[in-house]
Amino acid sequence: MGNADPGTAPGVREWARRAGALSPVLAVIALLLVPGGGGGTQGGTGGTGTIADAASGLLVLICLIRVVRGGARPLTRTAAVVLGLPVFGICLAAITSNDPGASLPGVARYVQIFVLVPAAVMVMIRDRRDFAVVAWALIGLGLLEGAVGVVQYLTGTGASYQGADIRAVGTFGATDVMGMATVVAYALVIATGLALGGRAGRVRTAALVCAGLLFVPLVLSFSRGAWIATVLTCGVQLLLSGLRRAARAALAVAALGVVLVGGFGVGSEMVKERVTSITQVAAAPDQSVTDRYTLWAAAGRMWRDDPLTGVGLKGFPAYRDSNASLALSSGSDTAGAGAAFARQPLLSPHNMYLLVLSEQGLIGLLALAGSWVALLVAALRRLRLGADRALVAVGILAWQLIDFFYADIGGPSTVLMSVMFGLAAWWSLTEVRRA
Repeated sequence: MGNADPGTAPGVREWARRAGALSPVLAVIALLLVPGGGGGTQGGTGGTGTIADAASGLLVLICLIRVVRGGARPLTRTAAVVLGLPVFGICLAAITSNDPGASLPGVARYVQIFVLVPAAVMVMIRDRRDFAVVAWALIGLGLLEGAVGVVQYLTGTGASYQGADIRAVGTFGATDVMGMATVVAYALVIATGLALGGRAGRVRTAALVCAGLLFVPLVLSFSRGAWIATVLTCGVQLLLSGLRRAARAALAVAALGVVLVGGFGVGSEMVKERVTSITQVAAAPDQSVTDRYTLWAAAGRMWRDDPLTGVGLKGFPAYRDSNASLALSSGSDTAGAGAAFARQPLLSPHNMYLLVLSEQGLIGLLALAGSWVALLVAALRRLRLGADRALVAVGILAWQLIDFFYADIGGPSTVLMSVMFGLAAWWSLTEVRRA
């Protein structure tokens, strides 16, 4: 059963049994549907304190109990090294911080997101069908969040965008406008991987339909970073699946975009303006882009002051004003989706690499990014062992590494990222025989 292909759907009873065994992982995914409490305001290394975060802690505990009771080594030596590598940079940055006490919450958050939860997910997944159960659960989450987002756009109950409450944000609210876009993009990338790598049949057809449905809320999220990461990642997946298939899929996606945006007018004018703004970030940037450039420059100055170990975890907000120019605004405006107007403080550079570089220095960045790159290389090397799982794993990692140029950790959706890393790590680091 462990070597069965997820393209051949098991019976309902088998799916239920597997879902029960994976319930700690599935609970973390499902609880992301619970509306958050403004966790997006915490900044790059802050915790969110959501129900899903609490469930991730329970997941780690349950996994630890199972490992102790089983008595077997849970991870291979390679997996332990790759997943544990970030701990070195994290702890070194905390020890050398100007305020070690203030850095301790950051240590807990980074270890939770990049080490403990991914390792727990990796241990909980036993075989390829378990992988499929988690993958489809993530697609289901994306569809539900996307449906809420589309309703928000159609009824004018979303987050504020250009003076209208139409931005699709799902259950994440106006303080975490990237939350729904991230969830939907994850689901779209997974569906694309299953569709491109799977054998012809109902599963592949279902994945294609899901990918098409997820395209709509992703567009209505008006998230330039998510758009860029998704387009590039799906392009990588297409190329890995074969040039002929890539050409056909590209034509199909182009046709779908024309029909949805042009034919049905899915936010056509605003989408066009948003897409055009991607090419204008250097010539005529808006205030949000100016703020981002200013924060990036501030992160660079922090790193130059402490190049090896950085200013310490959670240190970016404390050193921001002394390193940022006067071009930085006091915060970003948030409103809509049931929330009143508020100014959200800019507490991180919105670039994961620069956040790690400024707070953990070059050592921390090499340790953390080295772990991610190792996972990606391992996933690519296993492409022939199972195209659908490999394309899912590569897609997850590629999307995240691209998106990190425009975003960092923070907000309720961050815990989902740790589940995604765990799913990809299972394929990259577990002994898997050819399908």
